[in-house]
Amino acid sequence: MFGIIGGTGLGEIEDLIVEKKEVIKTPYGQTSEPLTFGMLGSNKVIFLARHGKIHSIPPHLINYQANIWALHSVGVKNLIGINTVGSIDTQFMPGDFVFPNQIIDYTYCRNNTFFDGIKSPVKHIDFTFPFDNNLHNCFLTVSKILKIKHHANSVYAAVQGPRLESAAEINRYENDGASIVGMTGMPEASLAKEIGLKYALICPVANHAAGRGLNKDGVTHEEISANSKKMALNITNLIKGIIESYGN
Repeated sequence: MFGIIGGTGLGEIEDLIVEKKEVIKTPYGQTSEPLTFGMLGSNKVIFLARHGKIHSIPPHLINYQANIWALHSVGVKNLIGINTVGSIDTQFMPGDFVFPNQIIDYTYCRNNTFFDGIKSPVKHIDFTFPFDNNLHNCFLTVSKILKIKHHANSVYAAVQGPRLESAAEINRYENDGASIVGMTGMPEASLAKEIGLKYALICPVANHAAGRGLNKDGVTHEEISANSKKMALNITNLIKGIIESYGN
């Protein structure tokens, strides 16, 4: 079964026929909101808005452990993260979609493992390839069919937030090899890997990163939110196409 984690601008999925909402108790506390069980086309899916439905939880305070544990506990096998980003590479325009295949973690002080030596024994997972390649390739195939402008083989810089980045920080991330920047890719990706979920990111581009392209003079949250909402229909169509193509 597919799980979908929505980010900025995606507090719900259009066309999702809701069957029930359920609070899942976890060893790690509360999830961002109750899980939404429903049908998307002919497929069962489970949806969770990581910031809460009204975007009330900042990136550094999201309970990533609880979210991932809860989705896994109800039978999710394949997990799609919708992570709105700014583009460091100015060839990636607002409205485009990016499917990263690598990630660099700049976050700190987040509960980033299930294997903490307290609830579970210490374990060192392989994280060479953070995202599931079969899901990633499915994203590419469906995007081509739907004629959605997209980019692959990019590197996601996961930053702490909730503030946006300085131009100098963006220069640093580019020097490190990153092409997009967001605040929620980690520890979501590593927790999914630890618990055995197939996980990959769909990253709608809401803006150019600080000091770049259309945003060389600054970035506003209002701009990010407005552009994210404009992409909601493409996100829904992409998710539906992926689930139908991949199989549930």
